[in-house]
Amino acid sequence: MSARNSQANKAAARERLRAERERQAKKDKIRRQVVVAASVVGVLAAAGGIAAFVMHLNKPSAWEAAKSAKVVQPKNTEGDNGTALVIGKPTAKKTLELYEDSRCPICASFEQASGETIKKDVDAGKYKLKYIGATFIDNADNGEGSKNALSALGAALNVSPEAFLDYKAALYSAKFHPDERDDKFAKDDYLIEVADSVPALKGNAEFRKAVEDGTYDAWALKMSAAFDSSGVQGTPTLKMDGKKITAEGADYAPRTAAEYQTAIAKALKG
Repeated sequence: MSARNSQANKAAARERLRAERERQAKKDKIRRQVVVAASVVGVLAAAGGIAAFVMHLNKPSAWEAAKSAKVVQPKNTEGDNGTALVIGKPTAKKTLELYEDSRCPICASFEQASGETIKKDVDAGKYKLKYIGATFIDNADNGEGSKNALSALGAALNVSPEAFLDYKAALYSAKFHPDERDDKFAKDDYLIEVADSVPALKGNAEFRKAVEDGTYDAWALKMSAAFDSSGVQGTPTLKMDGKKITAEGADYAPRTAAEYQTAIAKALKG
C-alpha cells in the first residue's frame, strides 16, 4: 500500500471516529436533558403534593367549619338560633323537658320503653315536649355521631314535628341504635337508611340533601351548647316545672314504662 493510501485511510478513520464521538455526545446531552427535566417534574410534583397535603392539614373539618358557619334554623323552632324546640298543643299547660344524646344507650332504653307514651301524651295535649339535644359522647371519644344525628333530627324537624318524633324513635330503636362504642351515626348513609323507615322521610329528597350537605350542622352545635349551659350532667334527664323527674325512690330517670307513667302522673299533679 502506498504511503498516500495509508495516510488517506488513517484520515478517514479519524473522521469516522470524530463523527461517532459527536453523535455519542449529542445522545449523552439529550439523555442528561431528559433526566434533568424528569427530575424537575418530580420535584414540582412533590412540591405540589406537599403543598396539597399541607393545605389538607390546614383545612378545617366540616364540624370545625360549622362552628363559625351561619345557623340555618329548622322550621318549627324558636328562640336564639332556633334552640327552643317545643312540640305540642299550645293549650297544654305543662312542658316536659327531655335532655338526650343520640348515641346514649340509656336514652335508647328509655325511648324504647316510654317514647311512644310521650308521643301519645303530647298528641293528647297532656303536656308539651321540649327537646334539648346533647353531643357529649362525641366529645368523650372524638366522634361525630351525636352531632351528625342531631343535625339530621333538625332536617326531620324541618319537615314536620311528627317526622321529628318518628325519626327520633327510629334512631333510638332496637333495630337501628348502635352500640355506644360504634360511631355509626357519623355516616350520612346510615342516617338516611334509618330515615327510610319513617314514611314522611322515606325518599324525601329535601331531607336527604340537608343531611348530606350538613345544612343543620351549625344548628346542632348551637343546640349542643344550649345543653352544655343547662347544668344537666347526664342523659336522659327529664324535668317539669324545673323539677327533675325520676323513678320512685331513685335519682335517675324512669327506666321502665311503669316507672315513667307513675313519675309523669306525679309531675303533672305537682
